[in-house]
Amino acid sequence: MHNKTLIQFLKFGIIGVSNTLISLLIYYLFVWIRKDWYMLGNVAGWVVSVFNAFYWNNKYVFRPQSQDFRHTLMRLGKTYISYGGTFLFSTLLLWLEVQVLGVSEWIAPMVNLAVTIPLNFLLNKFWAFR
Repeated sequence: MHNKTLIQFLKFGIIGVSNTLISLLIYYLFVWIRKDWYMLGNVAGWVVSVFNAFYWNNKYVFRPQSQDFRHTLMRLGKTYISYGGTFLFSTLLLWLEVQVLGVSEWIAPMVNLAVTIPLNFLLNKFWAFR
């Protein structure tokens, strides 16, 4: 892996930890309030954590040259689309794990991170912030 890409991936990973904590905090709050709200918590956590990811990735990881409003808005849209694809995939996995396989709704989101983190990095690096 190229040195610059490795540094970007490490920064992305650090930001990803905060995204994950935000998303999981919101998710578990919904589950704690009412166990069958796990999907609602999944959506709410995703919306907030993607905005957090965009802010920090835009500022510290990928540092796009153009910071004007139009380009920033385009990157934000691409970021939501990028994370949206992996969100739909992880939501399908979450449903399958909880409803079909009987995995705990407390553990299933953690399992999905092994797939979504590298996929989100690639989508952001090569598309959203290209």
